[in-house]
Order: sequence, then C-alpha cells, then structure tokens
Amino acid sequence: MANIDFSTRQVRYFVCTAETGQISLAAQALNITQSAVTAAIKELESRLQTQLFVRQPTGMLLTEAGQYFLNHCYDMLNSVAACQNIRHHDNDIHGLLRVAATYTVMGYFLPFHLQRLQRLYPNLEIRLNELPRVAVEAGLLSGELDMAVLLSSNVHNPQLNVHSFMDSQRRLWVGQGHALLRRNSVDFADLVDEPYIMLTVDEAAQTAQAYWRQLGLQPRVMLNTSSVEAVRSMVANGAGVSILSDTVYRPWSLEGRRINRIRLQSPVPPMSLGVAWRAGIELSPAQNVFCDYFMHRLG
Repeated sequence: MANIDFSTRQVRYFVCTAETGQISLAAQALNITQSAVTAAIKELESRLQTQLFVRQPTGMLLTEAGQYFLNHCYDMLNSVAACQNIRHHDNDIHGLLRVAATYTVMGYFLPFHLQRLQRLYPNLEIRLNELPRVAVEAGLLSGELDMAVLLSSNVHNPQLNVHSFMDSQRRLWVGQGHALLRRNSVDFADLVDEPYIMLTVDEAAQTAQAYWRQLGLQPRVMLNTSSVEAVRSMVANGAGVSILSDTVYRPWSLEGRRINRIRLQSPVPPMSLGVAWRAGIELSPAQNVFCDYFMHRLG
C-alpha cells in the first residue's frame, strides 16, 4: 500500500493556496517562501497520486479532486485545532445559547459546525434562527440573541463586536466551454457585454454593484435572484455569468452541468464570515466556547 502520510503544515499550505487562488498570495499570507508552498503542494499531489490544482496564468484552480480534498482538509484542521485547544473542552458547559445566522452562512457553512459543537459540548443547547442581517443586529442589541454567525463584511455597527474568522474569495463563474476560459487573463472590462446573473440574497447585489462602481463599470444584469441554485443553473447552461464566493461554489449544477471559476485580474473583495455579539458585555462560558470554536476553526 502506498504511503500517503502528510503533515498538517502541508495541509495548511494547500488550504491557503486554495482560498487565495495564487501561490504568491498564499506565501504572503503564511509568511513563507513561494517555493515552500509549491513544494508542499507537489508533495501532497505525489502522495495522493492525484492532481489537486490546474495551474493557469490567472492562478491556481482546484480540480474536482482538489475540491473534495479541501473539504476534508477543513475537517482535519478542525480536529487539530480541537486538540490544540483541549483546555477549552469542558463537558460541564451547559445552558441555552440563542444563535442567529444569515441565509448564506446557514445554507452553505454552519450545519456541519453546529454538529461538531454539539459533540464537543453535549450539555449546551443551541437554539438557532435564520434571519436577515438587520434582524440579527437588532436581536443582538436587544438581548434576544446571544451570538450570531454572519457575513462580517456586511456589518458596520459600532455597538457590536465582530470577529472575522474566514475570508472566502469571490471569482467569476462561467459555464463549460465559455469563450472566457480560453483567455490568458480576464477582467471586469471583459464582462460588460456578458449577460450577468445577479444574486440578491444577503446583500450580494449591493456588494457587487459597489465593486463594479469602483471600476467605473456596470454589469448587464439579465436576472436578479435570491436563489444560489438558480444562479448555478443559469451559469452552467450558458445563460450568463456571475461573480460569487467560493463558499457557495459547487462544480456542478442541479442538471449535472459543469461550472468553472476564473480569477479576475482586478481585486475583488472577499466575502468574510465572522461571529458577532453585543459590545460591552461579559461573555458567558457558553458564548466563550462558541466564539473560540470559530476563531480557531482553521487551526
């Protein structure tokens, strides 16, 4: 049997490259050399006997195997973080924690982590609500909610403590065979004549319009929708393009058609996820372990 041992260091280098999309950015974020990142990825691919990235002029694009491996890397790093922070593991943590999450966080991120929290703290009851950001902020300030997990990049309320724990890169989504896939580089100017599918949920449309305006451009929106699956299907079927975060990315539509990602030349602000609570309060033990879990999620 082949030896497939690898280190948590290699896994962290791989995850950072997957999230930034470029070896140079990963090296910068990790404060190491680009050659160290490249060597770690090559070693992983050798040991796993599969290609994890497609090297493109615009960056590093995960293969289907790479996306699958990335999901498991998060699990591995979560387990390592739990071991490193074992001092926080206390089965005596108990009580009710009222938590809210916004649509994107609830649908594409939170369920797995709630399950892990319940295993770590079996005496802690987490009562969950899905709410729009404005309602989440109001609930935290009124005391009806204890904690929230939301798109922290959308929160600008000085009465709340907000701690981001993950940045999810935004990339261009196109269908299989799209002409832009044959370009060495793609930027916003190349998209102005493309039909654009605009996601509206969780203030996605306002965010998108803001970074388009900064470049003095405007997308040719042919559909506004609150459904990520509708965006996925429209893009996969060649009806348009969209720019969305890696958190909601899946390589296939419901019809089984391929969706490809392209990194744009101009910077696109990431979608940040974070935990939030009312400023000026002393956190309870339950709130502390909840916050600590997410702040150490990636190890």
